[in-house]
Amino acid sequence: MNLNTDHFARCITTLETTLFRLEAADPGDIEYEIFRNAVVKGFELTLETAGKLLRKALKAYTGRPREVDALTFKDILRHAAKHDLMTSDAVERWFSYRDNRNNTAHDYGVGFAEETLELLPRFICDARALESVLRERLGRAES
Repeated sequence: MNLNTDHFARCITTLETTLFRLEAADPGDIEYEIFRNAVVKGFELTLETAGKLLRKALKAYTGRPREVDALTFKDILRHAAKHDLMTSDAVERWFSYRDNRNNTAHDYGVGFAEETLELLPRFICDARALESVLRERLGRAES
């Protein structure tokens, strides 16, 4: 199976760049709010993209792709650990990322955005590690 991780890698880079710009902005300026909102949305997109790629990757390990399609996000993470695509420690962190994403999807308050910001440095490292494993293990299709 050839899995193209280019979009995922671009999502991670965009998220990291936006976070850098947020950190450089004055918290009292509208620019800070714009970048904070962009970071939260970038986090959501990167997390969802990771889930979709993992779902595709898991199909390479099973003869039952429909069963993979029926898995919840957290089950996808558990199966990724079973196939050594992620460590069990990483899976636990991804559970917290998913829980945070579910909270931000229902409440866009400043508190939830700030909680997301605290998770981002580790999330970016974990996302880069996952992208690397997927690319190395399952190849990269040409665009």
